[in-house]
Amino acid sequence: MTDAPFAHAEPELIVLPDADAVSAAAAERIADVLRDAAEQRGRADWATTGGSAPIGIYRLLSVAPLRDRVPWQSVHLWWGDDRYVPRDHPESNVMAADSVLLSASARGGMSGFGEDADDVLTGRDAGVAMPVANVHPFPIAAAIGEGRDPAWAASQYEAELRSAGVAVERGWPVFDLVLLGIGPDGHLLSVFPGSPALHETSAWALPIPAPTHVEPHIARVTLNPRVLDVARDLLVVVHGESKAEILGSVFGAQRDPDRWPAQLARRAGATWLLDQAAAGRLPAAAAVEATDR
Repeated sequence: MTDAPFAHAEPELIVLPDADAVSAAAAERIADVLRDAAEQRGRADWATTGGSAPIGIYRLLSVAPLRDRVPWQSVHLWWGDDRYVPRDHPESNVMAADSVLLSASARGGMSGFGEDADDVLTGRDAGVAMPVANVHPFPIAAAIGEGRDPAWAASQYEAELRSAGVAVERGWPVFDLVLLGIGPDGHLLSVFPGSPALHETSAWALPIPAPTHVEPHIARVTLNPRVLDVARDLLVVVHGESKAEILGSVFGAQRDPDRWPAQLARRAGATWLLDQAAAGRLPAAAAVEATDR
C-alpha cells in the first residue's frame, strides 16, 4: 500500500454484501485452515471467539459439506477469552460452540433447541465429531465451584496450554487459527482500551476485571494479545452498522493499540471479513484497498 497512513504492513480487507456472506466466507476459510494444519502437522489448534460473531460460522461448519472437509479428530478447540460465568450461562463464550458447533445436547441424547441444527427424533445429524478431550474451555466452572478467582482460572489455562502440545514461538503459544470479533470500543479478546494486558510480557492468560464501560459488566479471562503476533492465521469477522464507526478509527491514520486494541490484528497476514454495513466508514485509503466480493 502506498498511502502514507497505510505504509505499514496491512491485513487483507474483504468486504461482502451482508452478515450471511461474511459467515459463509469465514466458515470456508476456517475449514480449509484446519484441514491443512491437520494434514501438515497432525493437529490443528483453533482459538475461537465469543459474542454473536461465530454463530453463523458454527452453523455452517456443523453440517455438510464443511463438516466433512475437516478431520475433527485432530482439531483442538481453544478460546481467546471468556466471561467469568458457568459454561451453560447465556453470557458464556462456550455456550454457542456447545449448542451449535458441537451439538452437545443432541449428542447427549437430548432434543435439540434453538440453534441446534439437528433433531434426534428424526435422525438428522449435525455437529462435529470432536473428541471431548480436544475441547479446551477456560476452567471457569471449576473455578466457580471451588471458590477460585479469575487469576486462578487464567493460570490453569496457561498450564493446560503448556502441557497440551501446542507449538511455542518467541515464548508464546502458536495457534493455527485465531478467530476474532471486535467490540464497540475497539477491544479484542477481553483486552479493553488501556488494559494492563497490553503490556504483559510473560503470562499466557490473564484475569480481566469486569468492564464498566461496556456490557456485560462481568469479569473475564483472556489470552495474552501477544499470541496474535505468532498465530499462523488470523481471521477477524465484523458485521453490522453498529461497528462502522469503530472500524473507521481502527483503520484510521493514528496507530495506538492502547486506545484501539483491535489494531493488534491490523497486521500483515491477517484477514478481515466485513459486511458492507460495517465497512461504511472506512477511511478512503482503507476502502480503496478493500476487496469487494
